[in-house]
Amino acid sequence: MLPHEKALVKRLANDPFALLGVNSDGDCESVLPRLQEEGINWRNAIDVTPSGDWATKWNVQGWPTLYLIDAEGVIREKWIGSPGDDVLDQKIDELVAEAKS
Repeated sequence: MLPHEKALVKRLANDPFALLGVNSDGDCESVLPRLQEEGINWRNAIDVTPSGDWATKWNVQGWPTLYLIDAEGVIREKWIGSPGDDVLDQKIDELVAEAKS
């Protein structure tokens, strides 16, 4: 997913789009260097463990869990596992177009 996420952030840099990651691979001290090494330049919440506050509050049942949230803050889609790049792109593009109108 990482190459696709990077492509999305680059492609939609000037659009009403934001990507937020939730990382459960450890504390900030161990995660931040890895994010930098991987070139992950979008916002990330550090959840420390898969049963952390973010995962618990958002009812994450598997990794990755993807939420697609519109410009009004409404959850429009939820996937446990990736729906595939084409489906994800189509749904994101629809919401970006909606936000621009």
